[in-house]
Amino acid sequence: GRDGNHRNLPGFRHEGVITVPLALEGKKAIVAEVSEAAKGALSVVVADSRGVTVGKMTDLRKQARENGVELRVVRNTLARRALEGTQWECLNDSFVGPTLLAFSTDHPG
Repeated sequence: GRDGNHRNLPGFRHEGVITVPLALEGKKAIVAEVSEAAKGALSVVVADSRGVTVGKMTDLRKQARENGVELRVVRNTLARRALEGTQWECLNDSFVGPTLLAFSTDHPG
C-alpha cells in the first residue's frame, strides 16, 4: 500500500482497502470472539466504517477501550454468523458495507 506496510500481503484493493483472504480457522476464531462479546453485551452499535481513517479508527478504539466498549470491524458474513442465536441477531439485516460493531457490557442508560 501507500504506507508500504501491506506490500507483501496477498490480496486485492477495493476502494483503497486491501482485502486479505482469511483461513477457515481464523474465521472460526473471529466468529467465536464476536459471538462471545455479543452474548455478554447490554448494548450494541452497528456503524458503517467507510471514510474512517486509520488514525481516527485508532483514536476511536482507544476511547472505546477506556470506556469498556469492544470495537470490532468484521466482515458481514462473519458478523451475521457470530450474532446467530444471540439477542442481537435482529441486527443482521443492518450489515451493509464495511461494518463496525461496538459492544458494551455497561447499561446504556
